[in-house]
Amino acid sequence: MSAGASPPAASRAGRRGRFDPGLVAVCAGYALRACFPTRRRIGLALPAAGALLFALLARVIPDSAPVALAQVADGGLFGVVLPVGCLVIGDAVLGTEVRSGTLHFTWLSPVSFATIVAGRWLAGVGVALAALAVPFGVAAVVAGVPGAIGPLVLAAAAGSAAYVAVFVLLGALTRRAVVWSLGFVVLGERLLGTALSGLAQWCPGWEARAVYARLGPDAADTLHRSGIPEGGAAVVRLMIIAAVALVVAAVRLGRLRLSGPSGD
Repeated sequence: MSAGASPPAASRAGRRGRFDPGLVAVCAGYALRACFPTRRRIGLALPAAGALLFALLARVIPDSAPVALAQVADGGLFGVVLPVGCLVIGDAVLGTEVRSGTLHFTWLSPVSFATIVAGRWLAGVGVALAALAVPFGVAAVVAGVPGAIGPLVLAAAAGSAAYVAVFVLLGALTRRAVVWSLGFVVLGERLLGTALSGLAQWCPGWEARAVYARLGPDAADTLHRSGIPEGGAAVVRLMIIAAVALVVAAVRLGRLRLSGPSGD
């Protein structure tokens, strides 16, 4: 079988049906080693630094500390740091290998596509917890609002789970995953999501904000938006987004035709 060929349809369907939870951690461990070399790990320090810079900015805003933190969290933490950090992570765990043509060995291994997707997603979420959720908690301390540590960490963790799943899906759908991911964030979330509440409630960025809007100290007046689930309901919505994206990504991965780095 050539590297660019797809296995028979029956084989692909069978592999998709044999999800093995025991191999998910194995796939995740491999993804951590293969997808996050030293240079990329260093690069992930930039979003973390951005979170701390926004926290310092909150200290110079002439409002109470909780209100100032909510203001910078709105456009800074949830509008810039979280989506950009998750885009880098989500593209690293799948999209980069699809473009470079190095996904062949994993794709052709005797592991179900659902297991591969779940393992890649788990690796991405683990990295996001360290590179984004933890700095979000530190940002609360830097901003002088220690009561916001838990809500910010929860919002970042749940938002990362959904974002990484969406970006894994885009990595399975197209070789131009970075372009489509940026379009999803800028056009889908920032432009259309701002105008349409019905769309915003299915956007990870808006729902991550909504987690903090309900649970964060003095955050409701700044971050509340009608028509969007908040608090625990927002966490549930983010998990639904992640689950749907992962299921579709697993199906799509089974139909993917791999080729060299110059192929489409």
